Amino acid sequence: MKKIVFDTILVIIGNFILALAVQTFILPFEILSGGVAGIAVATSKLTGIQSDVIIILLIGVLFVLGSFFLGRKFTIHTALSTVLYPVFLSYLSTKNLYVDIDPMLASLYGGLVAGLGVGLVFRTGASTGGMDVPPMIINKYTHIDLAKLVLITDFLTVVLGWYVYGLKAVLIGLISVWASSFAIDKVMLFGGMEAKSIMVISNKTNEIIQMIHDRLDRGSTILEGQGGYSRIERPVILSVIMKNQYPEFVKALAEIDPTAFIIVTDATEVRGNGFSFDFRV
Repeated sequence: MKKIVFDTILVIIGNFILALAVQTFILPFEILSGGVAGIAVATSKLTGIQSDVIIILLIGVLFVLGSFFLGRKFTIHTALSTVLYPVFLSYLSTKNLYVDIDPMLASLYGGLVAGLGVGLVFRTGASTGGMDVPPMIINKYTHIDLAKLVLITDFLTVVLGWYVYGLKAVLIGLISVWASSFAIDKVMLFGGMEAKSIMVISNKTNEIIQMIHDRLDRGSTILEGQGGYSRIERPVILSVIMKNQYPEFVKALAEIDPTAFIIVTDATEVRGNGFSFDFRV
C-alpha cells in the first residue's frame, strides 16, 4: 500500500510538472518539442483544430494502445495520467504563465521541465498518456534504452513541423528534444551513484586489497585470471570506488606497487550497499 500511494503521488506530480512545462514554454512559443504537445503545435496550424483538442484525442488513442500492449499495471497508472494531464492543462491555461524570454531559452527550459515530469512518471512504470507510449512498447520487446527511444520519437515528431514552421523552428525544437531526453535520463538514474570501476593486476594483491578496505572503506572481489601469453594464473582485483576517491587510490597504489597494471572505467550507475539510495521507498 505504501508503494502504491508513493507511485500515485509521483504520477500526480509528474503530470502537473509536464502540464506546467507545456503551458508555460511549449504552446505559447509554439515549440516543436516532440511528444503530444509537439504534434499539436505542428498540426494545429495545418488542420485548424485547437492544440488542446488534438492533445486530448492523441492521449485517448495512445491510452488504448498502451493498455493493450503494456498490461494491467500500465493501464491503471496511465488511466490516472489520461485524466490528470488534460485537467492540469485546462487549469493552467486559465493562468497567466507567459514569460518574456528568447524562444531558444523557452525550448531549453521547456524540455528540461517536461523531461523532469515525464521521468517521475516513468519511474512508477506508468506513462503520461502521450507519445511516451510507443517508446515504452518498443522498450518492452527490444530492451533498448528508454531515454534513447524517447529521443528518437521526439526527433521524428519535430521533423513533422518542418513543413509548417521551417528549419529554424525545427532547430529550436531539437533543443527541447535533447533537454527532455537528458532530464528523463537523469531522473531515471536518480538513486544510483556515478563511480569508478577498477581492475588491478599486481604481485602485491593482499596489500592492495587491505588498502582498498582500510583507506577507502570499499569492498573488493577477487577474480581468477590467466596471462594470455604466459599462461600464468594470477588474481585480478575488482573494486568500485567513488569518483572523488580515485586520486587517493592512485596515490596509494603507487606507494604499494608502482608497476601494477590497472584498468579504470566510469560506472554510470552503481546500486548496492554503500552506493544506492532507494528513491521509491
